[in-house]
Amino acid sequence: MRVKYQKIKEIVEKELLGADPVHDASHVARVYNLSLKLANREKGVDLDVIKLAALLHDIGGVKELEDKSGKTDHAEESAKMAFLILKQLKYPKEKIKKIIHCILAHRYRTGRLKPKTKEAKILFDADKLDALGAIGIARAYAWIGRNNAKLYSDISLKEYIKNNIVGKKINGRIKDKTKHSPFIEFELKLKHLPQKLYTVKAKTLAKQRLALMEYFFDILKQEIKGKK
Repeated sequence: MRVKYQKIKEIVEKELLGADPVHDASHVARVYNLSLKLANREKGVDLDVIKLAALLHDIGGVKELEDKSGKTDHAEESAKMAFLILKQLKYPKEKIKKIIHCILAHRYRTGRLKPKTKEAKILFDADKLDALGAIGIARAYAWIGRNNAKLYSDISLKEYIKNNIVGKKINGRIKDKTKHSPFIEFELKLKHLPQKLYTVKAKTLAKQRLALMEYFFDILKQEIKGKK
């Protein structure tokens, strides 16, 4: 089992060499550790499914990053790649099916598939927790730098959704990334994450991390306006 894990880890690291700091191998490692932390509070979970799903959940991220059309969904690409890897390593069909569901259901922004199993809910929660707190702020600005977006923007959320979100839905994809900002991401998505999570432990951690982000953006807004 350890040999298989190591093989998968090596494959993931290789595939994510061109990834940005937001979805690179270090993100995978954090989600893996958070998944195990959350799993320890839940009963009747398959740790093997959780570990494998966490390792493979973003393996197709570079393909989405390289697709300038915005049509590629990294969750779908990751599921396809994971299926082939797990099949080659001779994992049981039923286990592969569970892992693929976890990967397909971890995506928040499109929301096409909701997590149905305990393992999928744990992966979803762990992945979202990594977007909150100090690491969430760091990731937000890493994304901003890569996409030449804004440090701060005061545009109304209603106007932003109308003009820059596909389908004009709050969890839709961003049309023009240069118009985005960490504060918009916070208002649009991050501040709502605690109520979207499934596990009790994740909700508790999310509220703690969210408090730090609220403080940060409050200070940032005051500094931007010259009040601090």
